[in-house]
Amino acid sequence: MNPAITNLVVMLVMMQVSRRLDLEDPDILFYVRAAYLSCQAIALAVYAITRAKITAKNDLTTLKYVEPANTMAGETEPKAVVTTVREYDLKQVNTQIRSVFTSLAMMGFMHIYMKYTNPLVMQSISSVKSALEANIVKIHLFGTPASGDLKRPFKAAPGFLQALSGAQQDVKTDKHSIETAEISGAGGIKED
Repeated sequence: MNPAITNLVVMLVMMQVSRRLDLEDPDILFYVRAAYLSCQAIALAVYAITRAKITAKNDLTTLKYVEPANTMAGETEPKAVVTTVREYDLKQVNTQIRSVFTSLAMMGFMHIYMKYTNPLVMQSISSVKSALEANIVKIHLFGTPASGDLKRPFKAAPGFLQALSGAQQDVKTDKHSIETAEISGAGGIKED
């Protein structure tokens, strides 16, 4: 099933749940907070187990690809990246872990400082759902073969500005693109 559709369904269901809860009651609010923090802990545990499996597998297969130029960072030319599958996977899982902590910080600000409680209910399940739907988790935790949509490097979902402008910039793995980027002087960057 499409993750965007399931996200919408989950959000609609959680909105209905939050409407039925008396979030002014301190006991209910305590349980909502506990549920939110438990879901964040589950998501972090999923990523920690995935990270441990990546480290244990220690796949040192070379992975070459060309990242598109990041115009927001002032880059004008795409750059060739040479890394290993292990390092690429660890980078992906670290990005997911960082997103959980970013979400925790935002929800902490919204709940503690701005006194919003509804987002706690709505965001509690989505972190676990996204952890279980992450490509890196599918490969290492569920044993799905790394082919098709799960082939490394993963295709990134278009950002908001890319979706509006229609400019689709994907990571390229074909031999010609890699050689062109290496020759142009933006290549051979070894990621540690």
